[in-house]
Amino acid sequence: MIETERLILRHWRDEDRAPFAAMSADPQVMLHLDGPIGREASDAVIDRLAAEGRERGHTFWAIERKEDGAMLGFCGLRRGGHAGTAVPDELEIGWRLRREAWGQGYAREAALASLDWGWANRDASRIAAWTVAANTASWGLMERIGMVRRPELDFDHPRFPAGHPLCRHIVYAIGRPA
Repeated sequence: MIETERLILRHWRDEDRAPFAAMSADPQVMLHLDGPIGREASDAVIDRLAAEGRERGHTFWAIERKEDGAMLGFCGLRRGGHAGTAVPDELEIGWRLRREAWGQGYAREAALASLDWGWANRDASRIAAWTVAANTASWGLMERIGMVRRPELDFDHPRFPAGHPLCRHIVYAIGRPA
């Protein structure tokens, strides 16, 4: 699908379910995502992402390490956003990697490849990403791949009540290269 020096971003497979469930049960991985989830919820995430990929031609794809075929997490683009916010229908870039894959440049490599794919295959004028302010690793990567903080697009996530630590989301965006 999308190949980089060390990675393949590809459609989801049934054999991704167990490693994705293990990653989704890790409290550190899920710290800024409302906590760990069980196998049923994890499988539902894969089902949703796979369906979106079939329908739209893009999604948060599974990341496979070329060296050993290990599924490291996901990265890609999806038509995201949240109704009633400043990002109701944005082309969103997102990523999540298992803890053992952190700090090795995999997320950056996958994110840059996803951006390149988006510019080549979609007509969006910008690609956005969002997270909570406490997720410094995520917004740090947003900055390292050239995204710029867009405070006018920040929003309260509709899934969380006001005052909840995961309610307020900060937004970064990158415009289509000239």
